[in-house]
Amino acid sequence: MNADDLPRAGSAARSEAEELLSAPAEWDLPRNRHLHHKDVLMRRIDQDLNPAARTAAAPPRRKLLLRAAVLLPAASFALAGALVVTLSGGGGSTPGAATGSAGTAKGGASASVTLGRIAAAAMETGTSPVKDGQLVYVRTLLRANKGTFEGPVKLGALHQSESWTVQNPAPVKTAGWLRETGKDAIMPGETVPIEEGGAPVPAGFDRPTYKWLASLPTDPAALLRLIYSRTKGDETESHDQAAFSKIGELLGDVMPAANNAALYKAAARIPGVVVIPDVVDAAGRHGIGITREDPRSWIRDVWIFDKHDLTYLGARSYITKDKKKEPRPTTLLGVSAVMERAVVDHRGDTPGKANG
Repeated sequence: MNADDLPRAGSAARSEAEELLSAPAEWDLPRNRHLHHKDVLMRRIDQDLNPAARTAAAPPRRKLLLRAAVLLPAASFALAGALVVTLSGGGGSTPGAATGSAGTAKGGASASVTLGRIAAAAMETGTSPVKDGQLVYVRTLLRANKGTFEGPVKLGALHQSESWTVQNPAPVKTAGWLRETGKDAIMPGETVPIEEGGAPVPAGFDRPTYKWLASLPTDPAALLRLIYSRTKGDETESHDQAAFSKIGELLGDVMPAANNAALYKAAARIPGVVVIPDVVDAAGRHGIGITREDPRSWIRDVWIFDKHDLTYLGARSYITKDKKKEPRPTTLLGVSAVMERAVVDHRGDTPGKANG
């Protein structure tokens, strides 16, 4: 079902969507992995069936993490209709499971050495400060799981996602806008707001802006202590894995070089991080993978970096357990590739083409 079907479907559409959205999943997704898409879809149904809802305040819903597709390169999921969509991972190539408890995969260097090299490369990448009134534009290629909640993983077609993220550090209700195009895209061709549920949200870990990222410690030890203080483990992942995932959520953001480098150096200090010598992103580009094996986690994320200049390319995500919490053969859940990143002045602007 797509957005065009909703007015014709009437109340039946909403009932069906609600049933699908509340259906039991084959596996329980961690609480912090849900994106805004479910809320966007349900709100769009509300608006199509009740025009008055367009101006009425949105009813309070469970707060969903608002990281748009490319801003959540690792382990980020969108729920929309019967789809379970991962916004991270890479397509084509074998899973490339990491091995070794000392941070080394077969044929690969240690994770601390590799992340040190990535950090050094990041220090050479200069960025101009981003103004509060500007937006960060990111264009990503994605393949996402389109299987039903109760069925097996079924990767959808490769499609494009564009996001415009608000940089205002003050609390906001609309964190940005998202537009997907191509087969299996969410609401293809429509620019939809990334709405915060409940009260406006200031800049921070759940809504990182350039100015907020620039305020983070550049000392890796201090930064890692801060990340650990803002994360915690649960039945779905250890505290170490939660910290690793939190760093992964920040990759791909526009930030000062020193802060970018500090994130990689902080990740190198987390136990269990390993290197995969060859991983492929959604655009078919081969790179070096950084991942972490966590016995408690149901998801394994792989960050992908260019083999030559060590820039961030994208990510892959895998399901590693079945619904009975038993280990299962690694199953690719989704893939992404960051194709373009820029700072723009208006929503809808793209590099080289201002639409303001």
